[in-house]
Amino acid sequence: MTSTINSRTADHAIDPLFLERWSPRAFTDEIISEAELKALFEAARWAPSSYNSQPWRFIYARRGTAHWQTLLGLLNEFNQSWAKNAAALVVIVSKETMAVPGKAEEVPSHSHSFDAGAAWANLALQAVRLGWQAHGMVGFDRERALSELKVPAGYRVEAAVAIGKPGDKAQLPEALQSRETPSQRNPISATAFEGAFGA
Repeated sequence: MTSTINSRTADHAIDPLFLERWSPRAFTDEIISEAELKALFEAARWAPSSYNSQPWRFIYARRGTAHWQTLLGLLNEFNQSWAKNAAALVVIVSKETMAVPGKAEEVPSHSHSFDAGAAWANLALQAVRLGWQAHGMVGFDRERALSELKVPAGYRVEAAVAIGKPGDKAQLPEALQSRETPSQRNPISATAFEGAFGA
């Protein structure tokens, strides 16, 4: 992890955990245990959400188990080419309504995707803490995911995630090897504005 940290810099002092998280495509063949994967979901469980609605849902398969090919088959061809070596695949779904105190029926949730994103961030950081990495993807068939994963009405398919131990980039196609490095970030001045947008 040291080389990963050294290749990135933060504008201000932050916990190194945030710099250790990245999105590799090369994975080892190591298997993730059910207990380790559940630890990632436990971290996600403690994410903040509007009215504590906890709209996130995780549909998962570990490599070599009965549902692996179903989840892998939802990915586009490019993502399948490298995610096939991951230890686990996860599809993140969020509930579009929530219960609000004083209301007899559930109401639309403006922040269900935002809240699911908070849970995903917790999962990704916990993965780093346990020696894994989690690579989020939107390159997959969301319509098929609704059907093949039996997602009920009122839920939105958000993203897919590949989880694994970072491996040798030489296993990737040559075009991807040069991209197998942690990404840099825009300066805070480009994303945080006092008082008004772009100020």
